[in-house]
Amino acid sequence: MNTLNYREALIEKIETPIQQGRVAANSVMTSYISAGAGFPVVLLHGAGAGAVTWYPSISAIAEKFHVIAPDIVGYGESDKPSGAYDRPYFSAWLKGFLSALKITKAHIVGLSQGGAIALQFALDYPDLVDKLVLVDAGALGAKPSFMPFLGMLWMNSAPSRLANSFFSRYLLFKPEKRDPNHGYYSIEVLKQKGGKNAFTQGRGSAVSAIPEESLQQIKSETLIIWGENDQLFSVEYGETAARIIPNATFYRIQEAGHLSLMDQPEIFNKALLDFLNDQSKDNEFVG
Repeated sequence: MNTLNYREALIEKIETPIQQGRVAANSVMTSYISAGAGFPVVLLHGAGAGAVTWYPSISAIAEKFHVIAPDIVGYGESDKPSGAYDRPYFSAWLKGFLSALKITKAHIVGLSQGGAIALQFALDYPDLVDKLVLVDAGALGAKPSFMPFLGMLWMNSAPSRLANSFFSRYLLFKPEKRDPNHGYYSIEVLKQKGGKNAFTQGRGSAVSAIPEESLQQIKSETLIIWGENDQLFSVEYGETAARIIPNATFYRIQEAGHLSLMDQPEIFNKALLDFLNDQSKDNEFVG
């Protein structure tokens, strides 16, 4: 299959009608998928594949919200220009994307590097963010140990099915839970023109640690969700961040790795929706 076939195979797993669009976010042509109606929830994927990373969650969220999942600049079917690919670069892109869609306020949900982008955006444009959700997020001080880092380096420098298989064991508690098309799509995106720019030009700066004094300035009500068995970013960093960020709560998911939405989709989706629907007090969130 070609790149778009893998992407469409994942879209077909989303059990709700999907719209696909493309807008100019500043000068970056940005692809996105959307579903549902209501208050907007913007889903920011991690450093790989694209918006379809959220295939286990979109239909559940779309039952009560308008879900918008963009292919972040440098990923998926969006433009992959030369650029800094640091947090300010991504934050400015996101501002342009929301402006293009005329979204003046949204819940922002960020996974991994997407969580780092969400944090920066909440600091840069606090009036545009209602609730903030960080999922196994970067920029909270965690650094991968040697073997996960080796897998990430291999996948991003010489993408292949073998590299993807090796790296997957550090992304999920049970790698078989991940639809293989997600990994195959990640490989093909990296092989596109400019597909490695985010990795080679960003050099990890997007997930470099945000100072504690900056985290203390986050104004949005915040939920931090973390896979207990995350081998890329250890769960302790999420727990610490929940103590630093004002008005933050922490939710630990057992038998889940870095991609907790794939390891435990039902638990993940319930935790997320309870928070967005103001029902978090009825659940066992750990502060």
